[in-house]
Amino acid sequence: MSVVKKFLLLCLVVIASAEVRGQARSPFTTFGIGEPYGNALTHNQGMAGTGVSQPQFWYLNNQNPALLVFNTLTVFEAGMVGERRTLRSSSSSEKNTGGNMAYLVTAFPIKVTKWTTSLGLMPYTNVDYEYIQTKTLPDGDNTTAEFRESGSGGLTQLYWSNGVRLSREISVGLKATYLFGPIENVYSNELLKTDQVPYIVAVEEKTSVSDFSFGLGFSFSRDSLWGKNYRFSAGAVYNLKTNLDAKRNDKFYRTTVAGDTIDSNELNNVYGQIKIPAALTVGVSLSRGLKWSVSTELSYQNWSNFSSVNNDDNGLQESWRAALGGEITPDPVALGSYLKRLTYRLGVSMEQYPFLANTNTVKDYGINFGLSLPAGRSNLNMAFKVGKRGNKDENILEENYFKVYFGITFNDQWFIKRKFD
Repeated sequence: MSVVKKFLLLCLVVIASAEVRGQARSPFTTFGIGEPYGNALTHNQGMAGTGVSQPQFWYLNNQNPALLVFNTLTVFEAGMVGERRTLRSSSSSEKNTGGNMAYLVTAFPIKVTKWTTSLGLMPYTNVDYEYIQTKTLPDGDNTTAEFRESGSGGLTQLYWSNGVRLSREISVGLKATYLFGPIENVYSNELLKTDQVPYIVAVEEKTSVSDFSFGLGFSFSRDSLWGKNYRFSAGAVYNLKTNLDAKRNDKFYRTTVAGDTIDSNELNNVYGQIKIPAALTVGVSLSRGLKWSVSTELSYQNWSNFSSVNNDDNGLQESWRAALGGEITPDPVALGSYLKRLTYRLGVSMEQYPFLANTNTVKDYGINFGLSLPAGRSNLNMAFKVGKRGNKDENILEENYFKVYFGITFNDQWFIKRKFD
């Protein structure tokens, strides 16, 4: 397939994924700046999101910029995610579905095996929740009112990463990210079954963010262990603490039940910063050529120093994540059996979130499966995750979810110097 056809197909995938709007609603996205997406691409998702230590030749490693030096070809990747969440309490349950574009990334070597650069666009956090409560007002007439709180939006990241090899076994990387986007929280109420003209009163808090953040990567990789084709790798990523410039605009308005605005008044503008704490991820992996690999990693971030222009966002705690994953390709060069050239993946993860629900920490347990179908130098990638977040006994709410990831990887060779005219 020519480079032009690959590029057009990639654009088609992006357009198709862009038509899928919004993630599934979840009350856990209300905290801080929303629920983080993470940087794992589809092939990493099949291994529970591991990848900070694992070199990749046919896939772009988006989690550790130091590992970009292993991409000796120009690579394009695009992906999307869909999910279904079931939220349960002791007395009720609710189901939500949704999907979104997951990423659009590319990387190409400036100097093969020495310096590779990468550009990417992908979501950073997601906010999508809604609470509805009906109460009887103490007015003597048994008037009821509906109180609604909802949130939407999230931050997007546009980044530039570079990986540079310092020696045969050591490489380092730098990632510069531009974070931008709005987060909207709306608080509204409506009188029900009243003789008055019905309308909805609402207060909207819109926080707009635009600023840069930076991350550092390190990789150590040694080949030919024990006299055989085994590779041991270790990696680390340190995201520096960041103060993001933010503006919060508060607005009061009234609308009809049909949604027509009756009046609108700006309350105030608040300028400040959203302080994102530093984060550290470390991991190790063991592999044998292109046949199999096993990876494990641990992430830690202390959100107790987090602050925002919204006072309600404060009061977060420590968060951490542990994951173990692996992949196997029975025979990467098998000509007689296509099934032997498929890559199969499996992983498990456990995570603690930085917020409390019902004064208790919230944990997430997940199991991942993945599959890659080769097509020449390119691959079709799929991954699935089944997980549970929260606990009804400890957190009042419990969320069971199922996620499907789909991605396409294109590899090609650019910038070849001609030997013959």
